[in-house]
Amino acid sequence: MIGSFSSRERVVVAGGLVAAVLIGGVVTVDRIRERYRTAAELTPVREQVLAQRQELVARRGAFASELEATNARIKAVSGRLLTAATPPVAASELQKLAKDMAAQASTEIRSERILPPVERGELLEIPVEIAVAGEIRQLVDLLARIERTPKLLTVQDLKVRVVNVTQPKELLVTLTVSGFILPEKPKT
Repeated sequence: MIGSFSSRERVVVAGGLVAAVLIGGVVTVDRIRERYRTAAELTPVREQVLAQRQELVARRGAFASELEATNARIKAVSGRLLTAATPPVAASELQKLAKDMAAQASTEIRSERILPPVERGELLEIPVEIAVAGEIRQLVDLLARIERTPKLLTVQDLKVRVVNVTQPKELLVTLTVSGFILPEKPKT
């Protein structure tokens, strides 16, 4: 087909091919230079990310020891939680603990009431409201026993009233004692 072209046409076609090759070469070289420039700009950021990851890998032993320490603390604290995994059974255990402590403190339990459980993050708080009657020393002894118990108990609310205003010897205290459980995870 080129054989039918005149020499002038051949020069134009050859010049066009040379121009196309030159333009294609320039575009290709420009793209390669742009890619290298982008890579050069990203190199410091990638080096920084690599350094951070190497630092994390180097601190793996420290993370492992921290994890072991945290797991040990969790195990120690979970031993202070109420043993039952369901709220009604835990509330019953909490009532029994409260009755035992009240009996040891020589106070009289007038009423008990289980309150609805409250979610506290990963824990479930089991509150029980108890009305106790006794002298001030006995009530202070009861509060001290609640604080010293091996189970993790908190007093959420405390109301103190005098039973007989003319003889303010006996007090009626309504307190809300809470214990905590780890709720069972729903099976999926």
